[in-house]
Amino acid sequence: MKQATALNTVKQTSLSNGWINGFIGVLLFSGSMPATKAAVISLDPIFVTAVRAAIAGILALVCLLLFKEKKPTRAQLTPLAIVAIGGVIGFPLLSALALQHITSAHSLVYLGILPMSTAVFAVIRGGEKPKPIFWLFSIVGSLIVIGFAVLQGGTSSTIGNILMLIAILLCGLSYAEGAKLSKALGGWQVISWAVVLSLPVSLPLMFFTAPSNPEFVGLDAWIGVAYLGVFSMFLGFVFWYKGLAQGGIASVGQLQLLQPFFGLALAATLLNEYVSPNMILVTIGVILCVAGSKKFG
Repeated sequence: MKQATALNTVKQTSLSNGWINGFIGVLLFSGSMPATKAAVISLDPIFVTAVRAAIAGILALVCLLLFKEKKPTRAQLTPLAIVAIGGVIGFPLLSALALQHITSAHSLVYLGILPMSTAVFAVIRGGEKPKPIFWLFSIVGSLIVIGFAVLQGGTSSTIGNILMLIAILLCGLSYAEGAKLSKALGGWQVISWAVVLSLPVSLPLMFFTAPSNPEFVGLDAWIGVAYLGVFSMFLGFVFWYKGLAQGGIASVGQLQLLQPFFGLALAATLLNEYVSPNMILVTIGVILCVAGSKKFG
């Protein structure tokens, strides 16, 4: 009896830690879309994708060497490649290209379905089996975010919509695959090896697509690139993959529903944008859905 109680306590602690780490990851991810939008106004989307991956890759390589981490096994290279294709190259590049055609507000439609994408791949790739009521909270939360984003308006572009949809699918696959691998390899090690393995592509591409006159690029674009490389591409994933591995991919993945609203809060704080009462109400509704997912997931 005591042993069962102890095991249950350990499990609950792991779940709680998973939600804490996942929440930190979402906070760090929240500036990604505004930072990307700021960057692609003045810079080539391919350069933005390459430089953020290169920055993260160099940071990761230093950490891996400093802590003398073991190299991934041959069997782990395939899932690492999936993480790299989806999270390091696919989502950053496709979302950057999409933001040349649609507004940041319009991209909220797709961030709203990212948790569903992650949960589906958690079932397909991770073998998770969420309860039916979990799917109810997940769908309701996604619809709230999508409805809010639609009401915000924004330009409509077929190309932008298709690019963003594919980006979300690749991102969900990357999250699920990385979280599954984190259980064996470790959270920060997964994203570290993924961005390091991408260096042979990201570094040459960065130099090849670099702006010919970097002095004419605005400071806000360079700040956006720096944020993407350090926080969105590296530190955010360290906490995110650890959280998914600890608390469950589908369950903790619902925290992504909060990301659009954190992003809008950052925009209001840093850019003095207006935060409407509707945004506050919608945020409360999403938080309730996330709480329901946590309880019944």
